[in-house]
Order: sequence, then structure tokens, then C-alpha cells
Amino acid sequence: MSALTVDDLTVRFAGVTALAGVSFTVRAGDIHAVIGPNGAGKSTLFNVVSGAYRPASGSVTVHGTRLTGLAPHRIARLGVARTFQNIALLPGETVEENLLLGRHRLIRAWRRGSGRHRDRVREIAAFVGLTRWLDTPAGTLSYGDQKRVELGRALCGEPDLLLLDEPAAGMNATETAAVAGLIRAIRNSLGIAILLVEHDMGLVMGIADRITALDFGVLIADGTPAEVRADPAVQTAYLGLETPW
Repeated sequence: MSALTVDDLTVRFAGVTALAGVSFTVRAGDIHAVIGPNGAGKSTLFNVVSGAYRPASGSVTVHGTRLTGLAPHRIARLGVARTFQNIALLPGETVEENLLLGRHRLIRAWRRGSGRHRDRVREIAAFVGLTRWLDTPAGTLSYGDQKRVELGRALCGEPDLLLLDEPAAGMNATETAAVAGLIRAIRNSLGIAILLVEHDMGLVMGIADRITALDFGVLIADGTPAEVRADPAVQTAYLGLETPW
């Protein structure tokens, strides 16, 4: 069963083709990574799926519902949540208030449901390891813990598909290992399909069920980590760089 289907997706900016006929499928319950050198089209792909960009052609569907052309808030209401490479929090607000923002698509009558929503926020805070900081201004936390707040906020929307944009960027080895464990727990405990963009190939190869590789907007490989790692086109794309795995 497919959580996400990308079909023949093409995106152009002022005559430059950022994605050229890209197609792949994310299976329900999978961790699916998108990799490629800088400029490969990874961020463009995320922005199309989340509604920030509109493609020149092709389509994106989630659980059979076509997302192409929908505004970001409508895509969020369909159960798609994302994090960003650059942390986007309300630094002066508490961790709890930041997490509550993730519930916005689910809140119909706040006065009737405020207790229930706060209870769920606390459950998710415990899941991602933030309970002790619920009453702390988010901007005072460490970088790694602020990334957890952003991830927790995305989970508070109860998504069916979670887009993670470089969740380990800027982290040390210990923090990266913790993030990898948390991503596995999200898939295993919550059953959420995850589409992941990440430059840390150790993390990707360790947690991904399948990988799609892009280079200059073109899909060059799609398969298991072992298949993608051994693919000559992927090796060529990284030629001249430090071997990422």
C-alpha cells in the first residue's frame, strides 16, 4: 500500500529544470530516504510535496488523494507534516505552546477540547524526550533539543506522512544516533510513513527501508540501501567527494 506516489514530476525555474520526470513510491510504514549531492533537487521535491512549489507537470498523491496544486494548509489537513532544515520555532514561547501549534489542524472547538489537546501534547513530548522542558522557552534549549521540538510539533498534527528535512544537520555523532533511534521509533510505534532528506549517509543507510537517489534533478537509482549503495550511477554522482558511506 502506497503512502506517497510521485509520478513523472517536473519542476522548472526560469528555464532551469530542477526535477525532470521523477517518479517513485513511498510505501505505508516505510522510512524512505531521498539522497543526492547539493543541487540534486531534494529540497525542490520536498517543497512540491508540501505545497510550497507547483510543478510544471506530473503529480503527487498521498493515500490516493492528489496534492498537486493544493495550498500547504490544505495538504497539512490531509495528514502531511514536515520539519525544516533551519529550525522554525517561536523562541519566546514554551515548548508546550510550540507543540500545541502542531495541533491546529485538529482543533475545532478549543474550549471544549483544550484539555484533551494538552494531554496529547504531553504524550508526544514524552515520546520525543521533552517532558522536562515543557514549561521552558523553546529558544533557550540546545540546538539538538530545538530540533526535537520541531519534530514533536510535526507529530502533534497526527500525520500519516512525515517529511523530515535534514533532521541530523549540525548534530554530533551522539545526537545523530539519538535522532536515528527516534525516527525508527516513530515508524515502529506510530506507524507513520517517513520521507527523509539527509546528507549523513551513515544515518540513511542505517535506518532507510528504501532510498531514491537524485542527481541534477534526475532519478538515478531507487531501491534498498544495499542496491543504491552499489549502483554505479550513485557512485559516479558522489565521485570526487569523500565516500558518504
